[in-house]
Amino acid sequence: MTEIKEIDELIKAVSKFPGLGPKSAKRIILKLINNKDEIMKPTINALVNVYKNISRCDYCGALRSLKNECNNCENSKEKLSKICVVENIADQWSIESTNIFNGYFHILGGTISGKVEKSQRLLIESLIERVKKQKIEEVIVATSATVEGQTTAYYIEDTLKNTKVKISKLAQGLPVGGEIESLDDGTLFSAFKNRTQI
Repeated sequence: MTEIKEIDELIKAVSKFPGLGPKSAKRIILKLINNKDEIMKPTINALVNVYKNISRCDYCGALRSLKNECNNCENSKEKLSKICVVENIADQWSIESTNIFNGYFHILGGTISGKVEKSQRLLIESLIERVKKQKIEEVIVATSATVEGQTTAYYIEDTLKNTKVKISKLAQGLPVGGEIESLDDGTLFSAFKNRTQI
């Protein structure tokens, strides 16, 4: 393969995506190059749009448009009584797709022992503030069944023990070492329905 600096840099960048290696990155890049107007240009425009207009909410951790209030923590249409605490946005999307949960989400941005990007911080203080301010009745801790996820769950439980809020965690169907985003809808449904109080 002829080395072209711009293409090599793009291959390195795309190879960093989850589930993609250099070979997959090369196939994607060739598809883009061979379809500049139909695929590459709209993709570039969409990426620029997301880069400029979408950010993580500093309060609840959900994705939000910079043009509007955060839909997750500023839900004025209905006052919800539950908060589901997850590690990342992929976990939130997985749970939302099941339609099993009707409440607010709180996205921590990682785990206590896990790798958290320098630009991020775990949103635990704002979780406590939300529980008090929004008169939350139940906090469902939906962290992964990994050591880091369980450590984070115990820390949240300890942090909220002085509030009167009910704290529960996902139950059976959640395999040890399993991550929320990789679970099927049936497993998530079972884990929510059979959650246990902490």
